[in-house]
Parts: sequence; structure tokens; C-alpha cells
Amino acid sequence: MIRKLLAIFLFVFSTKLLAVTVLIDPGHGGDDHGAKGNYKSGKKSLEVLEKDLTLSIAKKVKDLLSPHCHAYLTRSIDKTLSLEKRAEVAETIKADLFISIHVNSSRTAGAHGFETYYLDNHDDAAVRKVEEVENKMSGGEGEEIIIRQILTDLVVSRTVTSSKALANSIHGELKKTLPRKFKLTDRGIRPGLFYVLALSKRPAVLLEAGFMSNDVELKKMSSEKFQDEYAKAIAQGVRDFIKVRFKPSVSLF
Repeated sequence: MIRKLLAIFLFVFSTKLLAVTVLIDPGHGGDDHGAKGNYKSGKKSLEVLEKDLTLSIAKKVKDLLSPHCHAYLTRSIDKTLSLEKRAEVAETIKADLFISIHVNSSRTAGAHGFETYYLDNHDDAAVRKVEEVENKMSGGEGEEIIIRQILTDLVVSRTVTSSKALANSIHGELKKTLPRKFKLTDRGIRPGLFYVLALSKRPAVLLEAGFMSNDVELKKMSSEKFQDEYAKAIAQGVRDFIKVRFKPSVSLF
């Protein structure tokens, strides 16, 4: 009897997990290279583009999540995709969660560390600099949409609690791995007004893996080992969030 009940529970729970749809968004792409960086490998200087790093990591996250839920990418190849188009994909597939993957950059070569953002109002000048970079791909129409949404508090009020919880779940896994295995600094979880998160209109986070402008950090992020571990942490954080937020709705008793 106990085995039968356990089997029923596992079936219901796994079915519920698989019913969740997660959209993974590799930042930039096509004509939009994102940040650029260089690091030395022996005598060679290798150039790395943010759009390539984000796509590589996003594909790994998708592969890790696919056995547990419906996982999709906003782009699976190197192509230009506006912020509005990314949001349209979320609407088309009726995504429950939106994960946007980026890599940071700074005019200061010594800037370092990883951070996680969720959509909310703030008065942090440092965050505004990140917003300026990540919001560039939105035209006037997108800016008008986000302004209306923020002013009326529709998106923020509806998603902030879940988005913050999602950010905590993912970042909690990242900080277990990145500082210990790769000596990356934890810059924490921050609120931010990112167009792509607001336009997605659902619980969403934007991740900044590290700094392209820091050659030591860039070399680490370019390695398969880092990308594998980073993707594993993201996927685990998403799975943990789903288990808590999307509980089985069928009573066993």
C-alpha cells in the first residue's frame, strides 16, 4: 500500500514539474554582440563575444532542464532578436518562468563577480549603469511599454514576489559553486528595471555571470568547466523553485 501511494505521489509530482514551461534567453545575438573581451591563452590573445558565451550557457541550461520541465530558448543560433521579440516568444509558448543570461562588463578592468537581478523599482546608481547596457536593444515602442507598466505597477506588483524568490533560489545555488570552485565574488541579488524582464510579464530574472572586461574572469567563463558548473547551478535553482512554487494540486488522500 505504501509503495503504491509513493508511486502515485512521484507520478503526480513529476507530471506537475513537466507541466511547467521555462524560457531561457541567451542575451544579445546577431548584430548585437553584447560586451567584448580578450584574454591570453599561451602567446595568443583570444577575443570573446558576450552573445557567444550566453548562447553556450543557455543551451546547457536547457539540456539540464528538459528532463524536468518544458524548456525553450529564445534563440538557438546566432541571430539578432529584439527585446520585444524575446517577450513575444514567452507569450507564444505561455512560459511560466523567464531566465535571461548575460555577462557583465565595466570600464574598470578590476571589476569582478557574479550577480542576479529581478524586476523591481530601486534607486541604485550602479544598477542603472547595467540597465543602460542591457536595455539598448529596445526601441521607442518598447520603452513606452515599460514606462506604462512600471508607472502603473502592473508587472512589478504581479511578479515581484515570485521573481525575487526565483532569484534567491538560483543565486543560492550559484554562490555554493562559483566562489568555491572559481574564486568569483558574490555581488548579490539586486532589483532592476530591465525591459526584457518587464516585457516578459511573468516571474523572471536576469543573470550576470561575471565580467568580460576582467581577463582573468573571462578566461574562467570561457572554459567548458565553468559553463557546465554555472549551468548546473542555474538548472538546480530553477528546479528547486518549481518544486516549491508549483506543488502537485492532486490530493492523495
